[in-house]
Amino acid sequence: MSEAPPVHIGCSGWNYPHWREVVYPRGLPARRWLEHYATLFETVEVNTTFYRLAKPDAVTRWVAETPPEFVFSAKASRYMTHMKRLTDLEQGLERFYAAIEPLTESPKHGPVLWQFPANFKRDEDRLADALALLPPGRHAFEFRDRSWFTHDVFELLRAYGAALAYGDHPERPWQPLELTADWSFVRFHYGRRGRRGNYSETELREWADKLSEVRQHAELFVYFNNDWEGFAVRNALRLKELMRC
Repeated sequence: MSEAPPVHIGCSGWNYPHWREVVYPRGLPARRWLEHYATLFETVEVNTTFYRLAKPDAVTRWVAETPPEFVFSAKASRYMTHMKRLTDLEQGLERFYAAIEPLTESPKHGPVLWQFPANFKRDEDRLADALALLPPGRHAFEFRDRSWFTHDVFELLRAYGAALAYGDHPERPWQPLELTADWSFVRFHYGRRGRRGNYSETELREWADKLSEVRQHAELFVYFNNDWEGFAVRNALRLKELMRC
């Protein structure tokens, strides 16, 4: 029997001051947090690239300070997703990719996540134009308006090998976990049954079963975004245990 595709489980970011003494040992300087994070997980979603351009020197350190098999998924700039909303992408793409070049030139470069605002409604022509401009590599699209979840949009993503990201949140229970590529991107934003957004044991077991089925057909990149109180770390570690990865 052939091996199932890999699954990469981690958190959306690592540089959280409120993780002091919750995730990071007392006295550990912030410059060593990524190094410590990489002892727990083999991947991370970089959220800072959404808010501001990365500094190439810092990106070079990320690559140097993590193990050879570590994978970074970078979040596309909100300038392109929230302000320009996929229009006039050329300059934004050039600046974004120049800033993370030390990562893209390494084997640690994972998917780029394109997360859109909840009031961005379906525009297939705009999406098609953007997909045609994107550099080679893996691109995941997290739509938050229901209008995007159509057969035609899924087929458009398939044509370019892009993934439909699944963003788990109680406000968006209608999302399908639809495969549009031979890999998928799943984000856990807020648990329904745990306290204060934590994912309960029952939820994590249910997701482990569901993702194990998806894993038979697709490589998975899975990130927990409920960083407060260290929930993301505990939830991600437990899901790793349940999925034996």
